[in-house]
Amino acid sequence: MIDRIAASSLRVGFETLRANPLRTLLSTLGIIMGVAALVSVLSLGDGMERYARDQIERTTDILSISVTPSLFRTVDGQRFPRTDVVDLTREDADAIAGVVRDDGMVTMLVTGQALVTTRADTTPRVAQVVGTLASVVSELPAPVATGRFFTDDDVRRDAPVVVLSSPLAAQVAPKRAAAALVGDTVLFQGAPREVIGVLAAGGESREATAFMPVGSARTALPPALVGRPTMIVIKARVVESVPAIVARVEGWLASRYGAAWKDRVSIATNQARVAQAQEGMLVFKLFMGALTGISLLVGGIGIMNVLLASVIERTREIGIRKAAGAQHRHILLQFLSESVTISGVGSLIGMALGAGGAFAVTAVMRRVATAPIYAGFSLGTFLVAVIASVLVGLTFGLYPALRAARLSPIDAIHHE
Repeated sequence: MIDRIAASSLRVGFETLRANPLRTLLSTLGIIMGVAALVSVLSLGDGMERYARDQIERTTDILSISVTPSLFRTVDGQRFPRTDVVDLTREDADAIAGVVRDDGMVTMLVTGQALVTTRADTTPRVAQVVGTLASVVSELPAPVATGRFFTDDDVRRDAPVVVLSSPLAAQVAPKRAAAALVGDTVLFQGAPREVIGVLAAGGESREATAFMPVGSARTALPPALVGRPTMIVIKARVVESVPAIVARVEGWLASRYGAAWKDRVSIATNQARVAQAQEGMLVFKLFMGALTGISLLVGGIGIMNVLLASVIERTREIGIRKAAGAQHRHILLQFLSESVTISGVGSLIGMALGAGGAFAVTAVMRRVATAPIYAGFSLGTFLVAVIASVLVGLTFGLYPALRAARLSPIDAIHHE
């Protein structure tokens, strides 16, 4: 418990700051600018990281994890086609979904190119056929503009239905509106498929693509020379959960196919790119944080200079206080309280200025670069700013406080 003299030391420290408002303001200014720079840079870094992460996740397959049956086996360095290729089923996909839980979306995938015709136009066109599950509707390159996407019931029945991308719809019926295609029949390798939906134009839907239930897609694709395995694809919610999901899926595969599971199926990820993206973002934030840290150091030096001058000016006062019973720790507490108060008040003002600056800069970036970048604020950013300012106050206030506390009462009282 702080005794009465210690409380008096704190009160004297605060009163000294109030008695010298100009000197207090000047010493606080350095901390204000340092914290403002730190908060604005960290906030901009958070916002740019969020924007970069969103762009990476939307335009790349960095979140994807694929489980693929092995089509070959290697013997004495030579590859031979397998006769016991694993057939991944809907039950396997459901089991993996139970392992992944809410950390990702699980679907099945079989892909390939097929020739597309209609009964009215037998001119073949090439389309990318994607056989998948109904759960992929949330990951489509564009929303369904006309009709509907196929359902779980369609997948279970291997219903002969198809959802066309806007470019493919324009190819098979260039003179008709997309809405008029719903209900028509399109032939894939001669196999009829009823059009139940057409995706919206624009977005990422720039290729001629046809989406079908996974079982129906197998019969709409031509035979492949080395087989066309059905994959199970997991899309993680966030980059950080990819390693944990891979570990869980590997555990399930080991229990399903035994210790030699790696010879039967393979897991492919973009973990190297995940690590590169995370490392790049971290280096950027550390670099910018280091630059703004210099501003805090300058502010700390200003505090130390002001307190050293204060020690010289108040030498007699310190001597009288020590003669009246103030101990070493009381004088130390008095000057440290001044230093921490200066840095604390400066950090609060600096955080407000830094946040305002971050909002202003991102507004300019959105207007000039048309990039949807917004300042990102997190609890960590404010904690870093507060802790940094308090540490600066303690560190640079410690030497003046020790110098004041070590003064001899007799020498201090006789100081001119």
